[in-house]
Amino acid sequence: MKRNSLPCRDGFFMPAEFSPHHGCLMIWPHRPGSWPFGAKKAREAFTKLAQAIALTEKVYMLAEPELAEGARLALGPSIEVIPLESNDAWARDTGPTFVVDGKGGLRGVNWRFNAWGGSVDGLYSHWEKDDALAPAFCQKLGLDWYDAAPFVLEGGSIHTDGEGTLLTTESCLLSPGRNPDLSREEIEEKLREYLGIQKVLWLPRGIYNDETNEHVDNMCAFVRPGEVVLAWTDDESDPQYPLSCQCLEYLENATDARGRHLKVHKLPIPQKPQVVAPQELEGYDFEEGEDMREAGERLAASYVNFYLSNGHVLVPQFGDAHDALALEILGRLFAPRIALPIPSREILLGGGNIHCVTQQIPEGGNLR
Repeated sequence: MKRNSLPCRDGFFMPAEFSPHHGCLMIWPHRPGSWPFGAKKAREAFTKLAQAIALTEKVYMLAEPELAEGARLALGPSIEVIPLESNDAWARDTGPTFVVDGKGGLRGVNWRFNAWGGSVDGLYSHWEKDDALAPAFCQKLGLDWYDAAPFVLEGGSIHTDGEGTLLTTESCLLSPGRNPDLSREEIEEKLREYLGIQKVLWLPRGIYNDETNEHVDNMCAFVRPGEVVLAWTDDESDPQYPLSCQCLEYLENATDARGRHLKVHKLPIPQKPQVVAPQELEGYDFEEGEDMREAGERLAASYVNFYLSNGHVLVPQFGDAHDALALEILGRLFAPRIALPIPSREILLGGGNIHCVTQQIPEGGNLR
C-alpha cells in the first residue's frame, strides 16, 4: 500500500548495506542493447552471482513473463523467480530503496527513474516499465511504500552508513538530466525526508567514463561507520587518477553525521583498462534513441562495485592482475565475511557491475 506520509516522519531510515539482510532483488537480463548475443553469457554470470548470494540470504529474480520459466530452470530451486516486466536489469537503480524503523518495520521507497538522465543524456528512450517496477515489487512482497516521485534518483547514486551519513557524487545528483530545478540544499532535504539521514557527503567525481554520470557505488562505499573504500590508481597517466585524487582530498577533510573523521582505504581499479572488444560489439542490438557502444570504449570497471550478503563479500573479477589484490583487501576489511570472487566481465559489458544488478532487502516486515 502506498503511504501518504514521509519515512522520516514515520521513524524510518535507510540502513547500511552491511546490516543484516532478508534477501536480495535481481532482474533477469534481456535487453539486446545492454546484453550482447541474446544475453546468453550475461545470464550465466547473473546465475553464478544469484546462487552465491543465495548461500546466505533469499534471492528474488524478476523476469519477463515469457522468460520466467527459462530463468527458473537456469537458476535452480533456491531462487524465487517472479514474473514482472522491466526494460532492463539494473535492480539497484529501478528497484525500491528499502527503509526500516529499527523495530522490525520494513517499507520501500519509489523514486522516479528516467534512464540516468531522461531527454538530456539518458541511456535509452523508453523506461516506463523500469519506472513502474519498484511499487510493483513492493506489492508482490506485501510491503507498504513511499512515493518520492517526481524526484529522480537511482539506488547506485547513494550509499549510507546507517548512522545518518550518506555518500553521493556531485557529478551525478547535480546533473542536468535529473532534478535541474532543485538546488543542492533542496536535494539534500529530499534525501533527509525519504532516507532519514542527517548529513550528505558530496564527492566531486566518480569512475572515469561511468555512463551513469558517475554513480558513487562505483567509486566509494562504507566499510563500517567512519570508514570507506575508495577506488584508486597510482598511475598518474590514467584519467582516473585526478578524479580519485579529488575524492581523496574531499574525504580526508570531511566528517560524518556524528562528527567522525573518515578512515579511507584505497582499493585499486583494474591494472589494465577494460574495453569493448570488436567481437563483443557485434553482439549488441541497439534500438533508436539508445546509447551505443563503440569498439575500444573504456568501461567503468571498479572493484568498489561489490555486494555484501549476510555471509560474503562478492567481489567483481575481470581477469586482471589486480583481481586477487581486491579480493584480499575486501576480504580483510569485511571479515568475518568470506570474500568470494565473481567473474563479472559479462555484467560490465552491460554498463555496470555486481552492485548495480543487486538491491539488498533489509531484515524486517515479516517476509517469508
